[in-house]
Amino acid sequence: MQAYAIWRAVRGSHLDLRFRPSREFTVEIVERPGAWLAPERLERLVRSCRQVASACLDGRALDYGLFAPDGGAWRRSVVTLVSRAADGRPIAFNAMPLLPVQRGGQKAEVLHLGLVMVDPGERGSGLSWILYGLTCFALFLRGRMRPLWISSVTQVPAVVGMVAETFDDVYPAQAGTAPTFAHRHIAHQIMATERGAFGVGAEAEFDPVLQVIRNAYTGGSDNLKKSFEVAAKHRDERYNLFCAEALDYARGDDVLQIGRIDLRTARRFLVRSVPRSAIPQLAVQGLFIALQAAVAPLLQWLDASRPLGRLRPA
Repeated sequence: MQAYAIWRAVRGSHLDLRFRPSREFTVEIVERPGAWLAPERLERLVRSCRQVASACLDGRALDYGLFAPDGGAWRRSVVTLVSRAADGRPIAFNAMPLLPVQRGGQKAEVLHLGLVMVDPGERGSGLSWILYGLTCFALFLRGRMRPLWISSVTQVPAVVGMVAETFDDVYPAQAGTAPTFAHRHIAHQIMATERGAFGVGAEAEFDPVLQVIRNAYTGGSDNLKKSFEVAAKHRDERYNLFCAEALDYARGDDVLQIGRIDLRTARRFLVRSVPRSAIPQLAVQGLFIALQAAVAPLLQWLDASRPLGRLRPA
């Protein structure tokens, strides 16, 4: 089994991890499953995510992201599914779409933290490090530890605080971080072309100074709208106060946060978030990702059967 995992890591072109960080849970992380996954496995993944969403929304539907009718999100998202190891029951998932942007005249991608859903009966099980940090950490390694920009759209104070404390150079809501041209430019591009990724309708207004989306819950995410009293609060009152002052919950506002994953982010994640019991498994998966990021391109370059133009060795 381990030999197969190593071979898949070296030869695969997409992130595809499956492991057990503890005795209780099984984690599956798949990059762009709709673009390459076998139909049976993709159908199983879709069914599992729908099962979690149904438990969270009491049967109500969502019409954006993974659940949009066109199914396009499955071809551009990184999906993390957490299941109970004992019976295989899906209990949580995260879908992070990779949003195309331009930076410095070059094509790039922003990792949108996307939709997170946890079965109500499993909340408090300590899954946040898997659903947020683990997937980001894996993509950071896959990118050979180059800084990776992230975005998040939410009205939940607990999530606003989590993003501000987990990532670097986050604006707004991170103390000491002022907006740069990169923050503004990425936010402008996302709001201009990628509203569908987070269920914001065309009629929503965007404040580019505060990075607040007004009347955000009209593009398929209607059933996620909350009041301030119901929205989960952060342990640090600063984030709760920020959301109360910046957002109109009756209208349905969201804040758009832009930040980065870098070496400081990765170190903080490993030191503060990962349970000690999960470190050995995480180290093994990190090795697989490193093989895919560094060894696989070398093997492909040396493979004379694949055309690489001017890059082909003589």
